[in-house]
Amino acid sequence: MESRLDEPFTYTIYDDFSSDETARRLDEEAWKLGFQVVHLSDVTDHPSPNYLLVLQTARTNALAADAHLCIVESDVTLQPDTLQALLDGVRQRPDCGIAAAVTVDESGEVNYPYLHAKSLPKGVAPTDKHCSFCCSLLTPELLRRFDFSELNPNKNWYDVTISHEALARGLKNYLFTNLPVVHRPHQSRPWKQLKYKNPLLYYWKKFTKGLEKI
Repeated sequence: MESRLDEPFTYTIYDDFSSDETARRLDEEAWKLGFQVVHLSDVTDHPSPNYLLVLQTARTNALAADAHLCIVESDVTLQPDTLQALLDGVRQRPDCGIAAAVTVDESGEVNYPYLHAKSLPKGVAPTDKHCSFCCSLLTPELLRRFDFSELNPNKNWYDVTISHEALARGLKNYLFTNLPVVHRPHQSRPWKQLKYKNPLLYYWKKFTKGLEKI
């Protein structure tokens, strides 16, 4: 909400079956600050994660408004100029499908999921690797060229698929290593902390329960 943008934007939080306490807090803050909240429990009984529904809904809304779609996950913190800088970068690159901000930890070191970018100089570069949706801007051209109804409903996460589809449809994806955003991995999915605390249990849950399919 503190972002400084040169054009109007709509900020929507998708509440994916959080606790009653969190849902109430979101409603209170939405009334105070002027953002929108969609409680997915009001529109589906499908258990979390509901990323597919969120992506399809957001794409429909963005196309109707001829707008860019910026995805910011709840474990990511932006700077006030982050979104404007991404938008400016996209305006300079008409072939862009996805513009992604690099993620860093609280000390400023590049972290997951962009560890491969640690050695890259600061700037903007096309990338054949997938763009994470930690903080990514999807252009109207990509939204027009790829219908999210084609996404596999048996998966949980879609950044890899959509990144590849952007390239397959003749667009380029760009990583902005000069626009760091703070990423606290998996804060929105506490069970994934097991990856660091008890990796054997994490991978047992991941594969036996079919969680986190990308």
